[in-house]
Amino acid sequence: MIVRCEVGDVAVMKKLHPCGSDRWEITRTGMDFGLKCLGCGRRVMIPRPKFEKAVKSIVAKPAE
Repeated sequence: MIVRCEVGDVAVMKKLHPCGSDRWEITRTGMDFGLKCLGCGRRVMIPRPKFEKAVKSIVAKPAE
């Protein structure tokens, strides 16, 4: 499954983060994805195949 997303989009993941949030802001795209947890602010980098397998949906950009 090819996931279409841009920097600034919010991804809803299948599993919850330990802080309880399942929403992540995409901060970098490419072979690796940079993600920022919208619950606690933690930043992680994960490989594209792992991201594509773990994502449930992409929602619109957050309101600023």
